[in-house]
Parts: sequence; C-alpha cells; structure tokens
Amino acid sequence: MNIHEYQAKELLAKYGIGIPAGHAALTVEEAVAGAKQLPGPLYVVKAQIHAGGRGKGKLKELGPDAKGGVRLAKSIEEVEANAKEMLGNTLVTIQTGEAGKQVNRIYITDGVDIAKEYYLSMLVDRASGRVAMIVSTEGGMDIEEVAHSTPEKITTITIDPAQGFMPHHGRAVAFALKLTGDLNKQAQKLAKQLYTAFMDLDCEMLEINPLVETVDGKLLVLDTKMSFDGNALFRHKDVEVLRDVTEEDPAEVEASEYGLAYIKLDGNIGCMVNGAGLAMATMDIIKLNGAFPANFLDVGGGATTEKVTAAFKIILKDPAVEGILVNIFGGIMKCDVIANGIVQAAKDVNLSVPLVVRLEGTNVNEGKAILDNSGLAIVSADDLGDAARKIVAEVKKAA
Repeated sequence: MNIHEYQAKELLAKYGIGIPAGHAALTVEEAVAGAKQLPGPLYVVKAQIHAGGRGKGKLKELGPDAKGGVRLAKSIEEVEANAKEMLGNTLVTIQTGEAGKQVNRIYITDGVDIAKEYYLSMLVDRASGRVAMIVSTEGGMDIEEVAHSTPEKITTITIDPAQGFMPHHGRAVAFALKLTGDLNKQAQKLAKQLYTAFMDLDCEMLEINPLVETVDGKLLVLDTKMSFDGNALFRHKDVEVLRDVTEEDPAEVEASEYGLAYIKLDGNIGCMVNGAGLAMATMDIIKLNGAFPANFLDVGGGATTEKVTAAFKIILKDPAVEGILVNIFGGIMKCDVIANGIVQAAKDVNLSVPLVVRLEGTNVNEGKAILDNSGLAIVSADDLGDAARKIVAEVKKAA
C-alpha cells in the first residue's frame, strides 16, 4: 500500500525526524488557510498523487507550457493561484503515463534555504534477506540515471534485522554522504530513526529524495515516499486508514474487497488462475503463443463460488479483454467450485467473448461435467499449452 507525501512525513515526524512545516488541502480555501499558518515568505505548493516526477510533470488541462506539480510561491496570492490550477486537473509525469492522475489534494509547505541535496532510501533486499539502506550525494535527481551514469556515487549498506541497527551502520551512512562535524552526527541519528520507523511500520520501501542540508546546518526530509507490506496492515490500523483508493485502479480496489489479487495489464486475454506462480506461468505461455495477458488475477486457494463470480466480472469489466483463459489446479480449491463460479458469472454477464478453461486436480471430473452441461460455449483444454493455443486461436477467430 502506498500513501501520500504529507502522510509519510507525518509518520516520520512521530519518530523525531525533521520535516518542513506543512498543511494538506483538499480545496483552494484550505490551501490558503494552511499557507497563512506558515511563516513564509516562501511557500511550496505540491500536488499529492501516488507517482514520482511531479516537479517535471505537466498539468494536462493547461497545455504544453504548463508548470509542473511542485511549485514555489512567494505570496499567499501565488499559493491560491497555484492551488486553483492544480486541484481537479490531471498531472502527467514519467511514472503516470499519458493518462496521468487527477490531483485531488495538495500540500503547502514552508520554503527551505537549501545548501546541499542528498538521497537516502530503504527497502527489503530479498536476495540477502536484509534491509538495504541506499545513500547518495546526488539527491534531487533521478536516482535511476545516477545509478546508470555514475554508479560509484551510490552506496548500499545492508542491515541484518536479527541484529538490528548498529552504530557502525550510522557511521557508514554519514561517511557515504561525506558529512562531517555536527551534520555527521545528525546523519547517524537520522539513519537510526529511519530504520526504526521502517521496521516498526512494516515498510516495503521508504525513499527520501531529497534529504537536504539547510544553510543553517540542519538535515531535513524535503520529499518522501513510503509503501507498506499489505499483509502486515492488520497490525497497523493507523496506517491502513491512510489508504487513498482514488489513487488506485477501481478494478483493483474492487478485487481487494473480495480478497482477490488483481493487477491490470495491457493485453487482450484475461486470466483467472489460482496461485501466483501458476498465474505467472499462464501469462508467460500466453505471450509465448503470440498474445498478451490483460491482467494478473489470483483467486487464491480458498475461493467460493461467489468469489470466483466476482473475479470473472472484474475481468470482463476491462473493455480490452477479447478472450478469457481460466487455468485452475485444484488442491484446496476444488474444480467443481471453480466450474460453478465460471458458469454463474458467464450467465450473469451474458458472456460474449471466447472462454477456454483448463481444470486439473481435486474434483476435476465433476468440474468438467458442470462446464459441459452448462449449455455455454466453453472450450475445454487438456493442459496449459493446449489452453494457451486454444484461447489465442479463439480470439483470432472472433476478431
């Protein structure tokens, strides 16, 4: 789960981490009121969307010469003007694609006199089973470009969670950032605070870009992104309530309500599978046969007929779907349950695209009988390769 910048900063502030003063706003009036609570005379108006590259982005409705989603304002009047331009408009960045994302809220922060910018992030390094802290003296830039052009300017420090954060980790961070004196001590303290927050909140990723040194010698978090392990949110109700479903694909939100793992893709063949590994294999074999998957959808191991029906409807809501491949290996999930769900869903939505089903495992004969006796135009497949070939052929035939 992702959250907005202002929410992430509020969480970090609870750990004693320095952030500029700021106020979130849903309306122009709230933006003006928030700015009046800041000392000024310089303000920063920041669009709040779940995507990076906001500063270099463009507001679609304002044409090619429009300013981006992060702007400086030198008066309350400029804050108001920028808020009017941003709220309700669509911000297009390198991460959103051409569709962009609608700006429903903004963040007004106090301006900061910056002496130097740095980069610092933390993520789960699955290869080593440790937490990786990545730091660079090249903050404020696309870290991908820094990694490509000047990889020597990036330092990775791994921390064993069984041991926890140790003083030498903090020293390594400060050394990598080339900080001395009091700033060195601040960096060591900050690194420990960030690690504590990362572990306490079950984060998957915490990125600060830039971390800034102010002209008066303070380290401040100027921008941050945080994402969390969805499987651990039950332990963090205070974090779970920060979810902004308007930033997510409506189909993915609906799927989550049924306990389904759904991700929309760019292809034309919908997939319904039980098990993440089987789903990945199914998508691969569709591509191997010259087509592209329209989604990743895992119904899990304990789906009911109602759950499968919901999954089927979600797939069919995608107008790009021209055919559906159902690939089920019945273990805990019984093939007859899946078959009933498929039949029910197909009837409910008046199925008009080709459907190929491959069933194997528990109660497979019962499942196949349900499909055969449904009266629907369902094509059965013997194995995964056969299923992929058949759905690709059926889609081409229907085109």
